[in-house]
Amino acid sequence: MSTVDLGSRRADRRRAPRYAYQAHVEIEWGSARLKARTRDISVGGMFLESEDILWVGAGFRARLIMDRPVWMECSVKRVEPGLGMGVTVALAEPQSTEQYQELLAKLADTR
Repeated sequence: MSTVDLGSRRADRRRAPRYAYQAHVEIEWGSARLKARTRDISVGGMFLESEDILWVGAGFRARLIMDRPVWMECSVKRVEPGLGMGVTVALAEPQSTEQYQELLAKLADTR
């Protein structure tokens, strides 16, 4: 399989556009409190840059620091050693869902 095939296969897995966005994130993982920063976000996930990287499959609760913080349930899907982790995002609270969608709409408008 050529590298072109690999690249197009990876692109096909992403259904939603990603937007460059930097914000602080506080991770609650058991009794641990970790700090991270977003690199990019999309409807279903984000990439978190952090010194404390969890493993693929690890679940945690996180707070995206904004004017009104957004609480998310996350699961690690991909790890880039020394850089961070790609996570899926689930928003359980209606107000968090609304805030997250508003943020994505603003980022889409600036593209």
